[in-house]
Amino acid sequence: MPTSKSEPGAGRAGVYDLAVIGAGPAGLAAADSAAALGLRVALLDAGSRPGGQYYRHPAPELGAARPEKLHHGWAAFARLRARLAASPLVDHLPGHHVWAAEAGVPGDERRPWRLHATRGPGAGDRATVLARAALLATGAYERHLPFPGWTLPGVVTAGGAQAMLKSSLVLPGRRIVVAGSGPLLLAAASSLVAAGAEVPAIVEAASYLGYARGLPVLAGNPGKLAEGAAHGARLLRHGVRLRRSSAVVEAHGTDRVTAVTVARLDARWKPVPGSERRIACDAVAIGHGLVPQIELAAELGAETVTGPDGAVALKVDARQRTSVPGLWAAGETCGVGGADLALAEGVLAARAVAGRPDGGREVAVRRRRRAFAALMAAAHAPGPDWTGWVTDDTDVCRCEEVPAREIREAVAELGAGDARTVKLLTRAGMGWCQGRMCGPAVACLSGGGGAAGRPDSRPLSCPVPLAQLAEPVRSVEQPGPGPD
Repeated sequence: MPTSKSEPGAGRAGVYDLAVIGAGPAGLAAADSAAALGLRVALLDAGSRPGGQYYRHPAPELGAARPEKLHHGWAAFARLRARLAASPLVDHLPGHHVWAAEAGVPGDERRPWRLHATRGPGAGDRATVLARAALLATGAYERHLPFPGWTLPGVVTAGGAQAMLKSSLVLPGRRIVVAGSGPLLLAAASSLVAAGAEVPAIVEAASYLGYARGLPVLAGNPGKLAEGAAHGARLLRHGVRLRRSSAVVEAHGTDRVTAVTVARLDARWKPVPGSERRIACDAVAIGHGLVPQIELAAELGAETVTGPDGAVALKVDARQRTSVPGLWAAGETCGVGGADLALAEGVLAARAVAGRPDGGREVAVRRRRRAFAALMAAAHAPGPDWTGWVTDDTDVCRCEEVPAREIREAVAELGAGDARTVKLLTRAGMGWCQGRMCGPAVACLSGGGGAAGRPDSRPLSCPVPLAQLAEPVRSVEQPGPGPD
């Protein structure tokens, strides 16, 4: 229940009405709506500034005159940021990376949610936030499909190239091949050419024919079509060539990438012999879609669903509730669908937590955008034979330097039948990134099917200094006094 302005009891008890984890589009919209309905909100985020990956923006010291030129939908972010900064009911807690969540008991004031976060490397950098309800808006991370040479300097993810541009105002190179699959490629290439880069080709593994099966869905999302048309027009003006049903199957270079080999793909994403072409470049921005980041909920046993592209997302009901009592989710954690969808779901989740009816506009946006997201995922789902371009010497797990040969041997000779067993036998996925980079590839090479694989259930969702784990929980970050 929302805390009344005349009842500062939540502040005395040290318990927020709602803790929102993640300050991207979904988290910002949820915190803003919850505060507007009278709830005391803690907005926890690993980043130092609000916005998440989508609204990533340059640091003030860089002096960017017009940061909005690097973004789509910047006005919505600016409004949310201003309202949240002015709200006495929202405590923005930047630099708080939540590594564990202890579920509370709805209705029992003595057993709230306990969210444990690390704020840095020191022993005293542990924080615990208490709340009556929790909302997961942790977004997604990029799916990586390895290929020979993908560890060369100059090979970055498509999202990483955009992040470099948005946050640091730098380019990963001057002549950049954009490759992989999914609509993020068009957005990334459009941003890069607008910033002065040369993009000799966009190499798209899908054929785009999958969209033909969803004409009614496309008609119901004119905004998405207009956005795609705007990117396409910019790319045409810069002479960028789109190579469909093709993939980068090898990157060349010694100290840095100097060229890539591009091959045509058949319907199962198997490279067509004799179709190889070499393209000179000094950088590659590659991505194969996004994977929902749901580790915190997976550890709590929340139910999941598998999308058309094999990515695993949280299962939520019509009010954004997960199967765990007291836990809501919004945005990419429920399936990747873009910022507009995340904003709408953040509002719907906040209204549900506050016990208010859904807003008709947000329900309509969710319905249209979820349909478009499903169509998009099916159109760009990785084909089963993409592993054909992965040579035995290709490092699949970069952190632990595990080549494909060891993974294939674990399956063929040691009897491993799933990604978890492969990890135990080879250490693939045991490095610093905890399988976020290699997880989808290991799952496919293990023969487990799917392009993502279900996240492991683990008590820590991110690396935590041992000193913080050994430290007793003495202090709890409490909400400040509510408005008079």
